[in-house]
Formats: sequence, structure tokens, C-alpha cells
Amino acid sequence: MAHNWNTSSRRSRLPADWEKRRKAVIERDVVCQICFVRTAVIADHIEPMTDDHELDALQGACDPCHRVKTAREAAAARAARPRPTTRHGDEPHPGLL
Repeated sequence: MAHNWNTSSRRSRLPADWEKRRKAVIERDVVCQICFVRTAVIADHIEPMTDDHELDALQGACDPCHRVKTAREAAAARAARPRPTTRHGDEPHPGLL
């Protein structure tokens, strides 16, 4: 299943004044704080996967940079999760029992 804004619980965890904070970040950081080229249109959490919505924990980002940053963070989170293994360890071969 794809994880995106529509399937995420992130929206429900945003503070009631999120739009006000988002606007303040974009007004403060007119240019993307990742590439320093394009106009910032997104209020991005500097620390990945956090619910710290203070203004100093947010940065303005353009859409392309935000997409790349989010994809990298999601990949790192997936890689950090332990995966179940199918290896059964050092069992004796059934023919040698």
C-alpha cells in the first residue's frame, strides 16, 4: 500500500493553527532551504518523522526538494525496521538424523 498524505495519520496530528504556522514559515523562508533556488511552497519538518511543529523546527521547501527528502526519509525508516527472516539457523540436515 502506498503511503501518502491521504493514507497518513499525520494530518490528524497537526495543531489547530497549522495553516497559520505554515504561512509564517513560507513567509520567513521565501526560497527553498534545501536547494536555495526555487520558491518555498511547503513547510517541511527539518527533523524527519517528528511532530515538533514549532517554527524553528520547520523550514520552507519547494515541492521537488520536499518529495526527494521525504522519499529518502521514508526509505531510511523502512530500512531501519527489522525484517522477519526465513532462515532457520543451524539445524541438522534431515538426512543426517
